[in-house]
Amino acid sequence: MYSETSVRKVLIYRLGSLGDTVVALPCFHLIARAFPNATRVLLSNYPVHAKAPASAAVLDGSGLVHGYMRYTVGTRDFGELLRLMWAIRRFRPDVLVYVMPLRGEKAVKRDALFFRLCGVRRLIGLPSGDTAEKVYDRRTDLWELEASRLLRCLRTLGEEDVTDLRNWDLLLTEAEVANAERLMEPVMGRPIIACGPGTKMQSKDWGPEKWRGLLARLSAEFPQHGLALIGAKEDHSVSEYASSEWKGAKVNLCGALSPRESAAVIRRAQLFLGPDSGPMHLAAAYGIPCVIPFASLDLKGRWFPVGEGHQPIYRDVACSNCRLQVCVDRGKICINSITVEEMFVAAVHAIAQKESLR
Repeated sequence: MYSETSVRKVLIYRLGSLGDTVVALPCFHLIARAFPNATRVLLSNYPVHAKAPASAAVLDGSGLVHGYMRYTVGTRDFGELLRLMWAIRRFRPDVLVYVMPLRGEKAVKRDALFFRLCGVRRLIGLPSGDTAEKVYDRRTDLWELEASRLLRCLRTLGEEDVTDLRNWDLLLTEAEVANAERLMEPVMGRPIIACGPGTKMQSKDWGPEKWRGLLARLSAEFPQHGLALIGAKEDHSVSEYASSEWKGAKVNLCGALSPRESAAVIRRAQLFLGPDSGPMHLAAAYGIPCVIPFASLDLKGRWFPVGEGHQPIYRDVACSNCRLQVCVDRGKICINSITVEEMFVAAVHAIAQKESLR
């Protein structure tokens, strides 16, 4: 494993919110191992949505980073850019580690120029050649996981297995685990299904009626299971509606938990249900099988949960990879064609697999 103990300051450039930060966890672990003696600061964006927590909500307490610099994505405010440049120059990083989505050659060159103007001489992870390409596997009919592509960009720091769950550990604190378990009291002592039906993106919304139908079926099938509902405060009402026909023990924790405490809840579950979201990646980080109605917004497989035992349901339709946050013209044909019966069968199968491994 690569290790450079002489590097004292590392600036990590990664934009995004909950899901984007969780997907990059293997990179944060790799960077911490490569530069163990360095002060590691994350340059990221301010949260753009109430349901999209800032990266600090994922990383604080982990020790993977020690501080943050923030700016507004896409800003053209010259004063803000000057303040950011001055902040970077004051920090004086020895290394800039670039952990960004594919943005095109022009954007990468612009970013590289900006950081060099900030006085950073060494840049690691800039995509070029094969690391600037998305990889398709004909055997599986899946595109490369985004987490795998990010690791390829950092392979000069070491080769890591994206499926090794040690690389996904949030390093939860005792206090976070204790608070999560205290709030979970109504469902403790029984097998748990975790569900986060809310989403900030209209195109990823499977619909409260379908979630209610699915949870009603699962309640009848697994009467001894408890239900833990997680999400942002804004998801509380939709979670209440979705679980209104659940007959067993349940607890609605929407708005009561930090993202890291949500992970402490989810890791105790037998199953996670929800849209393509940050909580899905939190579940996968702890090896919890995920059953997900995927909107076909992106390439098939790119944002699937990492690991084995998951049941992502994805429709190949004519408009797949549309990248739409709001779908009106086609009526969300991809996700709306996924039935309650399909999700129910997948959930029963995932629970059976999980129980067989006990």
